[in-house]
Amino acid sequence: MPTPSPNPTETLTPLQGKVALVTGASRGIGAAIARRLARDGARVVVNYSRSLEAAEAVVKDIQQAGGEAGVVQADLSDLAQIRAMVAFALATYGRLDILVNNAAIADFRPLDAIDANHFDSQFALNVRGLLFATQEAVRHFPETGGRVINISSGAAQAASPGASVYSATKAAVETLTRSHAAELGPKGITVNAVSPGLTETEMMRAVITPEVEKAMVGQTALGRVGTPDDIADVVAFVASDAARWITGQAIGANGGLR
Repeated sequence: MPTPSPNPTETLTPLQGKVALVTGASRGIGAAIARRLARDGARVVVNYSRSLEAAEAVVKDIQQAGGEAGVVQADLSDLAQIRAMVAFALATYGRLDILVNNAAIADFRPLDAIDANHFDSQFALNVRGLLFATQEAVRHFPETGGRVINISSGAAQAASPGASVYSATKAAVETLTRSHAAELGPKGITVNAVSPGLTETEMMRAVITPEVEKAMVGQTALGRVGTPDDIADVVAFVASDAARWITGQAIGANGGLR
């Protein structure tokens, strides 16, 4: 007897019935992740901090492609706004299964130019915001478990002049990933980090000089700058049931950057 062909709907929509919250999803990697998870069948909550117009454009793209999405404003450095963001997801879709902690800022400065605001602002969003978004979201995950996916950076492992504070925040993200994976595993919740290399975003253009870009591309096995879709595809896999046995990992999505 021939083996039945896979159900095409299941193949195309591995996240059908799931609800995903993507922070910092109005542009760049976050926007690409939101679109990809929606394409895989998830209903997506698009979080933004400042640009409502950009966030609404992402929602429109998802809806025009046949998906379902909503938009919510929240500054993740504010704990009350984190709670309101999660409450919006629950009120809109009735559940929450996937959290993608993507919201972050990057500000590169040499050591002698670092001040308290430079330090505090990056840790408040990149680390504290991620921690408390995770805390609030997993409280509402179903008993069957869920997915937390943290967007880290190759900077967590790289020695880059001027990036000491940003790199420290991303190293902290990877430490939180491992700790939360150990703590939440008994609840069926996997926690992983996806660590992009050089990726074509507004943030990259703001902090990477053409000279540094050329040098990094030269050290990348695949010989190019990554795209937000390259990262979104990895996140979509980690969010799916196919990645059910992966947790506590920092997954390099960097084209073989050495």
